[in-house]
Amino acid sequence: MNIAIHHIRLIDGTGQTIEPATVIVRGHTIAAAGPSRTTSIPRGATRVNGRGLTLLPGLIDCHVHLIMGGEPDVVKAAEQETPTETLLKASRAAGQTLQAGITTVRDLGSRDHSIFALKKAIDKGLTPGPRIIGAGLAICMIGGHLRRYIAQEVEGSEQVRQVVREQIDAGAEVIKVIASGGVLTPGTSPDQAQMTLDELRAAVDEAKRGGCKVAAHAHGASGMKNAIHAGVHSIEHATLMDEEAAELFERHAVYMVPTLSALAKTGACRHGCGIPDDALEKAKSMTKRHQSSFKQAHRRGLLIAMGTDAGTPFNHHGDNAQELERMVALGMSPMEAIIASTSAAAQLLGIADQVGAIARNKEADLLLIDGNPLRKIEVMHDRACLIGVMKAGRFVAGPLSHSR
Repeated sequence: MNIAIHHIRLIDGTGQTIEPATVIVRGHTIAAAGPSRTTSIPRGATRVNGRGLTLLPGLIDCHVHLIMGGEPDVVKAAEQETPTETLLKASRAAGQTLQAGITTVRDLGSRDHSIFALKKAIDKGLTPGPRIIGAGLAICMIGGHLRRYIAQEVEGSEQVRQVVREQIDAGAEVIKVIASGGVLTPGTSPDQAQMTLDELRAAVDEAKRGGCKVAAHAHGASGMKNAIHAGVHSIEHATLMDEEAAELFERHAVYMVPTLSALAKTGACRHGCGIPDDALEKAKSMTKRHQSSFKQAHRRGLLIAMGTDAGTPFNHHGDNAQELERMVALGMSPMEAIIASTSAAAQLLGIADQVGAIARNKEADLLLIDGNPLRKIEVMHDRACLIGVMKAGRFVAGPLSHSR
């Protein structure tokens, strides 16, 4: 069956805008995309009148935790759940994410390997959700950030290699390493490096053998530098970046995944909100530095891909598009924020040949918005403006009130 979305404002994910445009979807892929005057609609195609609407690629969130539900104390919540309850919660979060227009996510830490079961269920059509590129358990040092929660503790390069192999064997398509302390783990300092350079290098080397990229959690500059020297592909958070770390980002073409929403949501809370005091104080102390690091990265033209850390306290699944508003508020243009959330994110994930742009032969992951996000980026996060979400050629959200 052919679907023709015509007379649309097309933002293709790479920086181009065409208006009016026509996009033809055949099966699960895009058959054609271009100006309406030169793009013919096949006879018998289902037509969607896009006048006044904007069509974009489905958004890509490069940092989520589907097992977390945005609870004030996510660690305590997980401790009180059975593994079955956690999986069911993750399934609900996946559905909320897709309904909000995020058609692909990279899940960077789950309680166990159940994220791979969820991915299979979504791929088989058993439950709705975005495409998942999952890490399973993160890898941390003994006593490190996220230990006994969503990370496996290791010591020494050989054990790192063994755990990486185990992760890949279980279904991991990305490896997550913990290169600094974190906010949610008591007794760890975000600006203190964790895991040795040799351990990080071992993780990258073993992941490369298995065809996987490596994402490194790093708030502090020393952790970022170690991770970049080790060869990781992205730094998650990059909260306390200094000049030397910024130069390494640039020299090695490493992506920053800023997750602005996570610290902003936590840091805005007051004592008594349910977030542990230790985590709350760390978040409050770093929020402005985080914003400064992002501004510096943007000014320098560093590679940036959208990620929210969805699932962390009060940072709910389905609200992912708030990250675009935060990036724009800190200096990005709306088009730059859209690129960071589509084609740039797809490049980081290694799936740019499949998704991230509206072009012939790409997967038909599409987002239909009432309004122009280039003028008002807030429409990306306004559910009233969300007309339709398409994943792999099938509308999965939104009544098609504009079809005829």
